[in-house]
Amino acid sequence: MDTIEQNSQDVQPVRTEPESVRSAKHSRRAFLFKLSLLVNGAVGAVMAVPIIGYLLGPAEKKDSSYDSWVTLGPLTDFPEGETRLVNYRNPVTTSWDGQTGDVPCWVRRVSGTTFQVFAINCAHLGCPVRWFAQSKLFLCPCHGGAYYADGSRASGPPERGLFEYEHKVTGDTLMISAGKMPTLANQARNETPLLQIEGADSAKRLRAVEQPVPRCGSCQG
Repeated sequence: MDTIEQNSQDVQPVRTEPESVRSAKHSRRAFLFKLSLLVNGAVGAVMAVPIIGYLLGPAEKKDSSYDSWVTLGPLTDFPEGETRLVNYRNPVTTSWDGQTGDVPCWVRRVSGTTFQVFAINCAHLGCPVRWFAQSKLFLCPCHGGAYYADGSRASGPPERGLFEYEHKVTGDTLMISAGKMPTLANQARNETPLLQIEGADSAKRLRAVEQPVPRCGSCQG
């Protein structure tokens, strides 16, 4: 009997926290959780801004730079009858692109204000071609493609001549349309489709057939 009484005395009563204390702790945990979500969201938004700008910036800049014209230099830099290598700054690039934003091209001054501006890339697989003034040829070191001084195909794997930039002379300065890279896609965009040409010719022939033949007054009986 004494043992039972002693054990009952050793058992400590369970202390329960007041409801107000539990409510305060729960409110504090909820506040800290919401605060952490807010801070993480703010940090994520700050980090996402440059990433989104990096991904979308070139596309927006490309659209705005598609019709941009770039100066290649004064006409005095290009003697008549010579072909020279010139670098221009690609308008689509950004400030941190460095030298990768510099694009080379070949400029040929035929005479007076008549120029040809060739893309440096071979029309076969895009290797940079070199100009050899002694032989008056553009030569590709990769697969042996050769082009005449006017950019037309001379020999080798290429099936066409060099691509040419759209250019113009403004005052005493030579300019090119740098946003429109000379490719087959851009060239086809500026050309009239063959189907339209054939359709127009067919329509003309049809109208000619349908027109009545004038009668000769002296031939009427």
